[in-house]
Amino acid sequence: MVEFGIQAQAVHAPDRVQGEGPWPQLIIRGVTLINGTLAPPLGPVDIVVENDRIVAVEAVGNPGIPIEESRRPKLKVGGKELDAEGMYLMPGFVDTHVHIPNEDKVPLGAEYVYKLSMGHGITTILEITSGNGLDWVLEEKERSSRNEITAPRIVAYNRFGQGSKEPISTPEQARKWVRQNAEKGAQGIKFFGSPPAIMTAAIDEIKKLGLRSTMHHSQTYVGDWNVLNSARAGVNSMEHWYGLPEAMFTDRAVQKYSLDYNYQNEQDRFGEAGQLWKQAAPPFSEKWDEVMNELLELDFTLSPTFVAYLANRDLMRMRRAEWHEEYTVPTLWDYYSPNRAAHGSYWYDWTTEHEMDWKENFRLWMSFVNEFKNRGGRVTVGTDSGFIYNLYGFSYPTEMILLREAGFHPLEVIQAATMNGAESLGMEEEIGSVEVGKLADFVITEENPLANLKTLYGTGTIKLNDKNEVVRIGGVKYTIKDGIIYDAKELLEDIKKMVQEEKSKANYKLLQPGKS
Repeated sequence: MVEFGIQAQAVHAPDRVQGEGPWPQLIIRGVTLINGTLAPPLGPVDIVVENDRIVAVEAVGNPGIPIEESRRPKLKVGGKELDAEGMYLMPGFVDTHVHIPNEDKVPLGAEYVYKLSMGHGITTILEITSGNGLDWVLEEKERSSRNEITAPRIVAYNRFGQGSKEPISTPEQARKWVRQNAEKGAQGIKFFGSPPAIMTAAIDEIKKLGLRSTMHHSQTYVGDWNVLNSARAGVNSMEHWYGLPEAMFTDRAVQKYSLDYNYQNEQDRFGEAGQLWKQAAPPFSEKWDEVMNELLELDFTLSPTFVAYLANRDLMRMRRAEWHEEYTVPTLWDYYSPNRAAHGSYWYDWTTEHEMDWKENFRLWMSFVNEFKNRGGRVTVGTDSGFIYNLYGFSYPTEMILLREAGFHPLEVIQAATMNGAESLGMEEEIGSVEVGKLADFVITEENPLANLKTLYGTGTIKLNDKNEVVRIGGVKYTIKDGIIYDAKELLEDIKKMVQEEKSKANYKLLQPGKS
């Protein structure tokens, strides 16, 4: 989901003042490693980083007994030790679906998205089709790569056709536009849909230039071009799920739209989308298997973004999420409220029946995604935050939990968040797992996320201690990007203060829709 066109550009992130390092050598001591490779947890280990590259991962003992210092790698002069004994370390998380909002939506600027993301362990984001325009994103990308700003590593895709002086209506125009974007520095292209001849030409040019591509199969084009057309042409991945049920129709050629349906009426669009999966071939049927196996053969990637649609099956839950009060900026909260002119704010009259449809939609959708994973398919963690009560950063653990609901083992969830995300971006040689030679991107937590993914929320989770007292546990402890150590909770505290200041300016109180 994205707003079209370049609007009031977001405020660029300020120069970095937080984060310790980098150092010539960094040793993380005594941690339990949860890698992105499906390997079981291993610890205690010492991880040695030199000049932003992992140079050693050393097992230094066994659980429950003191570590012998003689077994540990030695600290060099000028090096830094981080005591992480009893903690858990994972590769940096990758979010494969991010839109940095424009100034009208979030006046706090890009810093808001970056710190909420890094406060949840996200060290790499795929920024796709930003309303800020490609040039703006490329500037932020370069500043992040030099660690001049507190921000995840940014991979920059442009939306097909964005920035063109005229509509792209011929194959040659499509090829020319792709070449121009490659010259500017775009790393990939996102599609919504175009006539087949234009799609084919653009994707062919993308492959020639070594770029990557992803697609949100717009319902306005999906009758001519579904997920199988994309995969066969050479598109690398799909977002959401549009175009997938349509590839599995057996008794129809088009979604069963109501006769007064209007795509511009978003309650029509999203309400009836909730009935779509049950119109497709049922799980494990011949057609269902046929489509899945072809996608697997073509090495296609799914970025389901379950969280982007979670409010559709439980609106009150998403509306009342506890982080909204302290972390959701007023302009974004107002945007979420029912509004026929705001994309994703389609709660005109959202009923129990809508939610029942979406519960079944999720069940069938998750069945496909889980079996796709079971057969060796690549599934990533993407969030598409900023719409539908779906907040940056906080949506990431929610998406992980939804993968768990779909049937993923917690280790498979971590793989989706790390190695699979890296592979989907063509960055598996650099990030995605804790291996010698890779970049020093890590997430460190005090609680075991495999036992409770909710501990990854910046607000933590509740627990009753031995004194019968309710306490908060969890939250990411450290986010390490390019060998620089960030206090994740400090980043979130910054955002909390910024949001409070925005509220104070206008004497704003966050109220539920319809209350004054």
